[in-house]
Amino acid sequence: MTTPTPEQPTRIKIDQFAAVDLRAGRVLSAEAHPRADRLLVLSVDLGEEEPRSIVAGLATRYAPEELVGRQVVVVANLKPARLRGVRSEGMLLAAGAGAVEALVTLSQDVAPGTQVR
Repeated sequence: MTTPTPEQPTRIKIDQFAAVDLRAGRVLSAEAHPRADRLLVLSVDLGEEEPRSIVAGLATRYAPEELVGRQVVVVANLKPARLRGVRSEGMLLAAGAGAVEALVTLSQDVAPGTQVR
């Protein structure tokens, strides 16, 4: 069996994709991670009672102030994890095989929490 490459990704069934809950979010704040040069700690509104804390490897591409107010796409149903001691409650979508080249954003305003499909 060969290892998947970007040219030949592993194929999944539609029900596997449907299990991923993609939501529109608005970045409320962003700051440098206290213990990691490549990470930022974001507060993201997903239309829930409280904003979510999301740790993202964006610091090599974006200054924190560039992200505030942007509408982003969030994987909303990941189990929370601690990244260098800071709780992360989701994942932002970004382009780039290694280093982040661009953040996935929405071209029009939608309500935080709107499903992305």
